[in-house]
Amino acid sequence: MNKDSLYKKSNINRLNEFSKLAPDVFNAFVTFNTKALGEGKLSSKLKELIAIAVAHTTGCPYCIELHVKQAKNKETSKEEMAEAVMVATALKAGSALAHGVNALNAYDKNEDDELYRAAYFNRLKEFSQLNGDIFKAFIAFDQQAMKAGELSVKEKELIAIAVAHTTGCPYCIDIHTKGAKKAKATKEEVAESIMVATALKAGSALAHGVNALIAFDESI
Repeated sequence: MNKDSLYKKSNINRLNEFSKLAPDVFNAFVTFNTKALGEGKLSSKLKELIAIAVAHTTGCPYCIELHVKQAKNKETSKEEMAEAVMVATALKAGSALAHGVNALNAYDKNEDDELYRAAYFNRLKEFSQLNGDIFKAFIAFDQQAMKAGELSVKEKELIAIAVAHTTGCPYCIDIHTKGAKKAKATKEEVAESIMVATALKAGSALAHGVNALIAFDESI
């Protein structure tokens, strides 16, 4: 094996070794993952699109490979896949920008002991004065990414909720949960989206475990 290569598709074949190294936990995860991605209030196709978006947020190449193929098997178009990726892109960028209000508070020496208040988000517009052209370009991109296209607004908001839970952005969670509800998503549908995100974030850690196995064996 080329030791300079850290990622090969075939590396994922070692994943099953965890069923022998940590059998009870591994099997429990597999059961959870199967249930989280299975048909429910949300279709398994939409769950795969959510999984694709989250996989791009976690940066797991194994997860991207797996869930794009599974989404394609469920008759997902390349355009639908691309829209899910663009929602993930907007949300990951949006998380960084949203946390900019915390940076403004820190810079201005805000003495409030509370790090997250819904009211802090009102400071976001200050970036339109500080970095006007760039801020406006991001807002235009974000709005375009969330517009109905091959995917509906409701579907995009459910994808956004999952990604927001992956980035851990409380402002984004608040905005997109309200957006999903406005688009007629039920609490059960929102919950299923969150469980897909949970499975994918955990799955990213497990998938990268194959790199750990390789590193461990090479150091012997």
